[in-house]
Amino acid sequence: MPKPERTAAILVAAGRGLRAGAGGPKQYRTIGGQTVIYRAMEAFSGHPDVFAVQPVVNPDDAALFDEAVADLRHQPPTPGGATRQASVHAGLEALAGEKPDIVLIHDAARPFVTAAVISRAIAAAGRTGAAIPVIPVTDTIKLTSDAGDVEATPERARLRIAQTPQAFRFDVILEAHRRAAREGRSDFTDDSALAEWAGLTVATFEGDAANMKLTTPEDFVREEARLASQLGDIRTGTGYDVHAFGDGDHVMICGVRVPHTKGFLAHSDGDVGLHALVDAILGALADGDIGSHFPPSDAKWKGASSDQFLKYAVERVTARGGRIANLEVTMICERPKIGPLRDTMRAKIAEISGVHISRVAVKATTSERLGFTGREEGIAATASATIRLPWDDKSWSA
Repeated sequence: MPKPERTAAILVAAGRGLRAGAGGPKQYRTIGGQTVIYRAMEAFSGHPDVFAVQPVVNPDDAALFDEAVADLRHQPPTPGGATRQASVHAGLEALAGEKPDIVLIHDAARPFVTAAVISRAIAAAGRTGAAIPVIPVTDTIKLTSDAGDVEATPERARLRIAQTPQAFRFDVILEAHRRAAREGRSDFTDDSALAEWAGLTVATFEGDAANMKLTTPEDFVREEARLASQLGDIRTGTGYDVHAFGDGDHVMICGVRVPHTKGFLAHSDGDVGLHALVDAILGALADGDIGSHFPPSDAKWKGASSDQFLKYAVERVTARGGRIANLEVTMICERPKIGPLRDTMRAKIAEISGVHISRVAVKATTSERLGFTGREEGIAATASATIRLPWDDKSWSA
């Protein structure tokens, strides 16, 4: 069979993920600084051999979905059903007008699928018409009775753990789902089981042990630890900013509007705390400074809110596959007093940057009435940022 020219993917994301514990549907929680669904979809949206990605979502999650994957290529999402099987069927029907040759069906709760696994899925479906990724079973498996007694020990050498994406010729798996719906069969836990019932021979191809499904709270803890262990390139950066006072009745400090007898003389909103943090993050990335990314000569930044500058810097870290480990800013001023607003500022920085408040520090000091800050002519801020990036041996070469 020649290699199909048109491959589409269905991302099944309509479940509620109750076994994952509190915190909302698991596909919209973050892991490694990025939402689960973004990680799962990104691999398909960016794959050169996948022309369409069809998300299947719960209608109640529309806003969550739009926010999570706003910059990824995908078809308009279609509503899911009461079961995974019904959701996949809905995705297949939504794609029918696109007439794909091959369809890949993937669980949004598997965020670590790689381009290599996707390529193997496409190739396997092209050869066989129906194929699933599998990995060997390493533990001994026991078949037990309802009472918990061991009834049998299956031969481990023939056992495999099934993963997704499961790959099929589109017209064949669509007809199998339509037949199951006609006959009232809604009890299939994956598409290969439905394909077997419909009489298809399902082949297997090499899966990936890292392509695991997030199901329980322990899965999230384990995978967070695994991702953290891969981010061995630890970097720090520092930042400094200063703004003079002018007319006004408030100043912006660390994202918080603080009443004051003066305002800032600045091109943007003059938030020295956030500006120093932006420079610290960019410095850790060796990626210029705030002025090179947001030049004061550009009129569109006139009066701009500085939270967008910090979000941008954080996104630069995320784009490199990294995470922010710690943010610290020190305000240098006589007034306004920072202490009463310290935790409010920490919370605001945490909100803007997407890190836990326990990783954000806000400090304050005076200059003992010395210099321009001592004369209350302006405010200065210093900042530091610690980030973790994936290890890259090439970056150590001259």
